[in-house]
Amino acid sequence: MSGTLDKLPIGQSARVTALDFTGQQRRRMLDLGFAAGSGVTALQRSPFGDPTAYGVLDTVIALRACDAQRIHIAAC
Repeated sequence: MSGTLDKLPIGQSARVTALDFTGQQRRRMLDLGFAAGSGVTALQRSPFGDPTAYGVLDTVIALRACDAQRIHIAAC
């Protein structure tokens, strides 16, 4: 499976392959652990479907779908 993080089903894991962010947004995502090669797991969606909680580097991070769409993943 390859695609974007927003399409990752709950309970599934993948590896980050690329980021479509620039400048400070890119730096922020890298600081949060969304670097190429990092493992990420979709943990839980809010009742209305946005945001989604992801496990990255032993941390839980909630991302809005618009941000998750800019993180490319591949199955691990």
